[in-house]
Amino acid sequence: MTNKARHPFRRRVRSGVDAMPEVEISEADNIRSLHLGSETVQSSMNLDDPTDLVLSYSRAMMGFLLFDDDPLHILQIGLGGGSLARFIAHYLPDAQSVAVDINPQVIAVARAFFDLPPEGERFEIVEADGAEFVRIFRDSTDVILVDGFDGLQIVDALTTEDFFEDCRRALSPGGIFVTNWWSGDKRYMTFLERLYGVFGGLVLELPAASHGNVAVMAFADMPEPTRWDALVRRAEELERKFGLEFGDFVVRMRQADPDSDRCLHP
Repeated sequence: MTNKARHPFRRRVRSGVDAMPEVEISEADNIRSLHLGSETVQSSMNLDDPTDLVLSYSRAMMGFLLFDDDPLHILQIGLGGGSLARFIAHYLPDAQSVAVDINPQVIAVARAFFDLPPEGERFEIVEADGAEFVRIFRDSTDVILVDGFDGLQIVDALTTEDFFEDCRRALSPGGIFVTNWWSGDKRYMTFLERLYGVFGGLVLELPAASHGNVAVMAFADMPEPTRWDALVRRAEELERKFGLEFGDFVVRMRQADPDSDRCLHP
């Protein structure tokens, strides 16, 4: 086992557990969902097929596979109901995956009710502040997936320039940062401008199919492919491999940037 997968970091640095939103579970039509202090669904699991990515934003976050479909190490900041962890364990079995969550109740509920992958050499859960934990890494994680919500809005500490810089330093050469934001958030363009600045303009927006979520990707280096026609061909290959709508991903990315033959042009 490499040194990438495990770290001794186990402390929380934000406010105590009492200040965190209460975790609730709902179930309807064989879909089990996790909520954080509101009716808003944060994560969902198909009880008949736990590896299925039920929510459109979680599928969009896997859009990074268009540029790297064989990452060796993945860091998840925000465990939720474990949708991404289950997908990764099933479709990327050779990847080492670390999921970090600051809320111990989220971790306990996910372990008990959301069919997480076995914890061991390939999958680890860490109770910690993700904004602090990422600082442990230096040029050593291939993909960072960020989905941090405090019950009311995106966690502020996961949208700062300092956080983006820490993530940029954590990525291996060719690494990809992915975050789930809501386009209706009045701070969205501010977040985007910060990310552009830190990643030298190598940023791509992939709107989810519903609810205004956007999977925003930032790249440590110029990836391949970047031409739209090459991405369409790539999408066809990946749809057969992973069963996600990569062709639609490419269409939605291009709709966000219709005036260039390339998806990235810093």
